Amino acid sequence: MIKGTVRKSELNSFASIHACRPWRVTRAQTWLTTILILSSIPSAFAESDFSAFWQKFKSAVIGSDKATIAEMTKFPLSMPYGVKVVKSKEGFSRRYDEIFKGEANAAQCFQTGKPRKESAGHYEIYCPFKDTPNDWENAPTRFMFELTKGGWRFVGLDNINE
Repeated sequence: MIKGTVRKSELNSFASIHACRPWRVTRAQTWLTTILILSSIPSAFAESDFSAFWQKFKSAVIGSDKATIAEMTKFPLSMPYGVKVVKSKEGFSRRYDEIFKGEANAAQCFQTGKPRKESAGHYEIYCPFKDTPNDWENAPTRFMFELTKGGWRFVGLDNINE
């Protein structure tokens, strides 16, 4: 073969490889684009998903719907310093009053209180003591919510004074 010339069979082979390649590149680009779009969806809808979660959770607490609240809770449920975690739905049911009617009246607080976004996957609402329900300046009881693999969940209760 003379330098600078290409045989017809080599040319055909090159053409067939190149003919397939744009399809592969396009397919790879399509997959990459799809993955990027899908990975951005949770962050894009996190706020609206929390809003829907909050409305349902708030209504369940106001209505004392223990079963619904337990379904919306991640176990073990974190509790204030020195208080044992709530390990299961059964324990949650037994300790419901301690969680939602203890130092704060969650049903009353949730009617007017607004959760605040701490990060993309974390919201909190602070509630005043039940004896001083209008003292929003001193609202030490914190209810915490996180975005988990299963969606938004109630993940903890804390008293920031302790």
